[in-house]
Amino acid sequence: MKSMFSEGSQITQLICCLLTLIPVFSYGAAVGWMSPMTLLLQSENSPRSEPLTDLEISWMASIPYLITLPSAWLLVVIADKIGRKFAILLVSLAGLGTWAILLSSLETWALITARALVGISASGSYVVFPIYIKEIGEDSIRGSLGCLIGVFHTGGNLFLYIIGDMLDYYTVLWICLSLPITHLILLTMMPETPSFLLKKGEDEKALKALAWLRCRSEDDVEVIKELEHTRREQENDAQSNKFLLKEIYNNKILFKAFQIALIAVLAREVCGAVPVLNFAGEIFTMASGGKELLLSPNQQAILLGSVQVVGSVFASSIVEKSGRKNLLFFTSLLSALSMGALATWFLLQNFDIRATSWLPLATLCLCIFCDSAGLQPVSMVLAGEIFSFKYRGTVMGVTMSIASFSDFLQLLFFKPLTNEIGIFAAFYFFAAVCFFISVYVILCIPETRARTLEDIYGDLRKKEKREIREKEETDL
Repeated sequence: MKSMFSEGSQITQLICCLLTLIPVFSYGAAVGWMSPMTLLLQSENSPRSEPLTDLEISWMASIPYLITLPSAWLLVVIADKIGRKFAILLVSLAGLGTWAILLSSLETWALITARALVGISASGSYVVFPIYIKEIGEDSIRGSLGCLIGVFHTGGNLFLYIIGDMLDYYTVLWICLSLPITHLILLTMMPETPSFLLKKGEDEKALKALAWLRCRSEDDVEVIKELEHTRREQENDAQSNKFLLKEIYNNKILFKAFQIALIAVLAREVCGAVPVLNFAGEIFTMASGGKELLLSPNQQAILLGSVQVVGSVFASSIVEKSGRKNLLFFTSLLSALSMGALATWFLLQNFDIRATSWLPLATLCLCIFCDSAGLQPVSMVLAGEIFSFKYRGTVMGVTMSIASFSDFLQLLFFKPLTNEIGIFAAFYFFAAVCFFISVYVILCIPETRARTLEDIYGDLRKKEKREIREKEETDL
């Protein structure tokens, strides 16, 4: 029987990826924590002396995304200057701080401070980890490995939904605290990326790391060939030392690629999934209209989390077969339809028109499935694939910062606005965004699966030439 660790096996890359992504699971748990704990901390059974207000809950939900703005930039600088592995260490320490502070105090300042540290975990999960995985994985599986970020994130959501419904407040926190502690121990066994080691001039270490990841000997032709390809890419990047953002702005193709990366990442953040996941229990309570439910709001949130995990696993299993573009288009379109149907259901409720009671649960499940099966994983894989080593960190940092600010605004104002103008308006907005993205995917985004940067940029050049020609014809 052929060994899993035989020459050329990809098992080492998979194991390395799985062990490294524990902080993403912890981050997913921190996001999921808000749903059951919002209901608990605002109830008469709150572990606090007095329940939290809507304003306090809104700040707890939104503050991580405000902290993501500076932390994304900081982690990019650290990852580029000190190393990808050291940046991952800081992300894990932030997770440790989150759960430790929540365990130590129930004061409002402590709750908000703990939630602020979640912003660092968010930055790491969607800035540092995509870079790390892109640089340790070979081309044939880089999409599947990248989608594992979504699997771990959604798995963390579901894990917290379940234990949050079954266990008491402090037991949940102790369990979550064990996650970053475990990761900090395992991280010592993980390698730095060969790309970063090459950049630092540590060629021998880069060769050893790449050979270990590919389950090949250090003198293997394939290993040497891949290392030389990475070296050439970095040498080409080194020809220019301008300020990177200015360089991207002044280069039409790079700026076009940046626009694609930004819109793809924003698509996920403004599709409605973020407020739904943070306020799932409360949304289901609103949908029930005070009627008795077959499943409690927390149990419905668990169902939602289960759908999310299924979507993430689905994405990881088919992204290399279907391609990035097709998966992103269909999930955007289905998400638009589901959000529109849910908005209409809430609108009918305002006019006391009876509508099918199962529709909110079905549409939210479809929305979350689409988010985890396409919008979330593909946007991050795409953003990492259309830039070389030199620009990758900066672009991921910028797009994450902008996306996180949009999350901050959504979560800070979601509850006040839905109380003021109606929750149906929010879901109609999400539907419009998703529909726009589906059109944008068809018209503007190139396929990146198993393609080199030269091929991808060739597509962008063709589009640019066609647009110039069409504009000239219109002017005539």
